[in-house]
Amino acid sequence: MLLNTLDSFFQLLTLLFIFVVILALTYFTTKFIAGYQKGKGLGRNIEVIETYKITTNKYIQIIRTGEQYFAVGIGKDEIHMLTELDPGKLQLNAEKKPETLDFKDFFNREKHRRDNKKNEEE
Repeated sequence: MLLNTLDSFFQLLTLLFIFVVILALTYFTTKFIAGYQKGKGLGRNIEVIETYKITTNKYIQIIRTGEQYFAVGIGKDEIHMLTELDPGKLQLNAEKKPETLDFKDFFNREKHRRDNKKNEEE
């Protein structure tokens, strides 16, 4: 009985170890592929600087090709060049980090927004 219990316990530990190894491999593979696609392998002269969503499937993107910057409109089946942009007038900040909210702040903001909406309806 004790031998069977120990055997089951070691099988569980083995499975957990394999699971952690697979998670780690997946994480590092994803990071490697993202880095490769970002600039190490493909498109060294073309870079998407910023994307702004207009509707579900329409976007405006600022792209850099070489040393020139362009605004392009992207739809479901088409891409249109809108204008060439002056790099001196763009706010290019590589160190700019996206705003991050922890779940509590997000939850409180959404709760407050819904309460205000409910009060306006009454």
